[in-house]
Amino acid sequence: MRLILVGPPGAGKGTQAVHLASNFAIPHISTGDIFRFNIKGQTPLGLLAKSYMDKGDLVPDSVTNDMVKDRLTHPDTKNGFLLDGYPRNIEQADFLAAVLKENATPLDAVLEFSLENAEIIKRLSGRRVCRGCAAISHVEFDKPKVAGLCDACGGELYQRDDDKEEVIANRLAVYAQQTEPIINYYKKSGLLKTISAVGGVLDIAARAIDALK
Repeated sequence: MRLILVGPPGAGKGTQAVHLASNFAIPHISTGDIFRFNIKGQTPLGLLAKSYMDKGDLVPDSVTNDMVKDRLTHPDTKNGFLLDGYPRNIEQADFLAAVLKENATPLDAVLEFSLENAEIIKRLSGRRVCRGCAAISHVEFDKPKVAGLCDACGGELYQRDDDKEEVIANRLAVYAQQTEPIINYYKKSGLLKTISAVGGVLDIAARAIDALK
């Protein structure tokens, strides 16, 4: 199974990626993991990426593309892979298509997790993090026993800046502008399968697996 996950921030892609990768016995490949692997290993690509990051610049698509291309040559991808966080734009999608065509390893599906913006804001803005042990709770879905205090260590719970409503709204706007075109790209190719990301983690996972049968 060669699979791409797409969907807005807060739709639960990372959580579902773990379930799907386990179910299909394929590696879960995220761009964050690829960057960390190359930078920690001080590979030529990692050093190049770090040179941009150290200056506060965005890493060019060409560097990200080459990292993904290299990752897809690793032995654990022989029976498939799950890409999470890549491609992020049409140019990256075209590059990936060329790489997979060259290797005669076409995609099986692109799975979109669909969720209304109002629900995403509710999910993310309600998250609270413990200053002591970094445990995560939620003001509605996973309430602490004592308001404002962590169940695990009793530390103070706080809201991260990137979980504030205005920041989330901006992230969603950026997603709509930069990444949503990918959905239409794969819809035209007939690879896109859309499922609702509303409900419990296991229910959504079952829905995703059924869509890929």
